Amino acid sequence: MLFIFQFVIFILIILSFLLVVGVPVVFAFSEEWSQNKKLVLSGTSIWFLLVLVIGILNSFVV
Repeated sequence: MLFIFQFVIFILIILSFLLVVGVPVVFAFSEEWSQNKKLVLSGTSIWFLLVLVIGILNSFVV
């Protein structure tokens, strides 16, 4: 269970880094926003889902 918890946290960190770098780049160019809107919203949705999963897994690990 600890391995799964650590793996999900690792994925959250990587996704957070990608969003922190990628979202400002997408917003910097107006034509890219219309093309990459679904990708940004999907990444944000996955990020929120991972936060909820980590909260649930935390109750089993601690």
